[in-house]
Amino acid sequence: MPSRQADFPEQPDNPDRRQFLYAGAGMLAASLPGSAGAGTAPYSRAIAWGDQQIRAEMADNPHLAGLSVAMLKNDRIVWQQAYGHVSAVDGARATRLTRFNVASVSKVVAALAAVILQDRGLIGLDTPIVRYLGASFSMLSPKYRQITVRHLLSHASGLPGTNARNITSFDAPIPFYGADTLAAQADTHLKHLPGEMAVYCNDGFTLIESLVQAVTGQRFAVFVTENILAPLNMVNSGFPLAPTTFGALAYADFHGTRYREILNGLGTGGLCTTPGDMMNFARMLLAGGVFEGRRIASAEGIADMGRDQTGKLTINPCPEYRWGLGWDNVEQPNLRAAGVAAWQKGGDTTFFHSEFFVLPKARMALLITGNSGYSATIAEGVLLRALREEGAIGAFPATVGGTTPSGAAAPDISHLAGIYGNYVFPIQAVVGPDGLRLNQYSPTADGYEWIPSPTYRYRSDGWWWSDDRPGVSYRFKTVEVPDAGDGTGTYHYLIERKAPGVGFAFVTQPLGQRLAPRKPLGAVWKARIGTHWRVTNTSRHAQAYIRTGGDLTATLTTLTELPGYVLIANPGDDGDIQYQLVVPLSSARAGMSVKLPVFLGRDLYEAVFSTVDGTARMTIGSTSYRKLPGPA
Repeated sequence: MPSRQADFPEQPDNPDRRQFLYAGAGMLAASLPGSAGAGTAPYSRAIAWGDQQIRAEMADNPHLAGLSVAMLKNDRIVWQQAYGHVSAVDGARATRLTRFNVASVSKVVAALAAVILQDRGLIGLDTPIVRYLGASFSMLSPKYRQITVRHLLSHASGLPGTNARNITSFDAPIPFYGADTLAAQADTHLKHLPGEMAVYCNDGFTLIESLVQAVTGQRFAVFVTENILAPLNMVNSGFPLAPTTFGALAYADFHGTRYREILNGLGTGGLCTTPGDMMNFARMLLAGGVFEGRRIASAEGIADMGRDQTGKLTINPCPEYRWGLGWDNVEQPNLRAAGVAAWQKGGDTTFFHSEFFVLPKARMALLITGNSGYSATIAEGVLLRALREEGAIGAFPATVGGTTPSGAAAPDISHLAGIYGNYVFPIQAVVGPDGLRLNQYSPTADGYEWIPSPTYRYRSDGWWWSDDRPGVSYRFKTVEVPDAGDGTGTYHYLIERKAPGVGFAFVTQPLGQRLAPRKPLGAVWKARIGTHWRVTNTSRHAQAYIRTGGDLTATLTTLTELPGYVLIANPGDDGDIQYQLVVPLSSARAGMSVKLPVFLGRDLYEAVFSTVDGTARMTIGSTSYRKLPGPA
């Protein structure tokens, strides 16, 4: 799963980062021919640069215990190297056979599984999934019947997002997560019409697990192992369904304790693998579905995975994201700016980060993975330098966003001031004579406050910039959608623009959607404000349970500036609190309030209230809560 940390506002640096001293060359565990130091090997300069960047990153980041990388050209691995340790707690060295949790890179594997099923005539990617799942799949919105397999694989289904309960655990897998996720859809609405927009959605890939079992009779992990991992000789890859010998896996470090982090949503993020194994996967993609003479999938199916799926979206304010089937982007912006076609997929958990690139025309691939975050420039920089070294590209493009444009007369945006919602925290847009402020919600002991942002001023390029945050700019975008009879209309978005990675291209994403004030809350809802609710059905092995010491509590509050909404402060899948604005749909149900593409509309809530044996209950997805003593 990609990182859900919003880019706004910036987080303070860890004061301990600069105090960590890298142990030196002895931490290098394994390498293959073509690794750093082999001056006559192919791409020696690019590899030496990547090696230097990795060593510097590990020296600067005490949480980055281990990292592993492999790069492919044609059908040959030209660089494979492991660094550091399997854990920050234990001393075992990482090797090129150490398995890392590659998280959402698993989505590309799930997409390939669907392509294989279509090749065999068992499904059609453009067929509604109700044809295969039958009565086991339903939702409250009648148009759920329009969701196709392609919608699931391209983040355009309209499912609410991520079933947070038990998706991530420590040390022990939690069974039945896929079945729980499928069942949870029955008591929720669509957050947008199928195919209307693309917003990152883990549950869509979890439903692929159910789809595979429905049409083959095999569990997802068994099908993938027999039809993908084994034929591709990915012998060091698999799903976390049984204990693994210490040293074979990279581990998470939480408060000085080593944990095996497990993604129980197998289709959306459960694969543990090595960069070397993923180069076999890449070889198959580059060969149009063939690996060592054996056809794994059709050439057309592989090409379809790499096609831009966004052409028919009706809400798409940030077109830099060209979603493929399983891929985050099939025209990765920085490489595209250098004239290079690239498919890219990222994967993030609380403790792991991975980047997977396949360059179909250049016939290259790279996977870099570590048990903590690292700079986004490493993977892009190595590939671009390798391409320049072989003469495929010339000089690099100029970077963008480094110079703040000159000032300009600002348009009147007073009508766009107000509260903007997303799935993480509300943002307050304040328009004044000095410019624009984008303040972030923050709870306090007796309520909440708005953390003031820098002041952004209008510039000649049509964006709002601040001298305090160079390289980041904002604007507002209004999207008009013809009435489709299902709540469509006018949407006002706050758009953030940055130049990530090597910085050759701007990338935008909506930070929030403006929410209009509503009729004041009725008596039933007013009585719920200030109440606290304890989670009752999360496993003790769940990461959220362990990280919070079992204190998984949700709170219902309001914003004075936005009448008619309820603000739910609720622990997410990792235990961190998310702040979402919901709207009452009835006396017993609150629903989603935003339609927000790309990432920050990804995991939305729908809360249902009931009374069981005299105790007030709340349900969000498959998570159950009981009301704690307090206000009625």
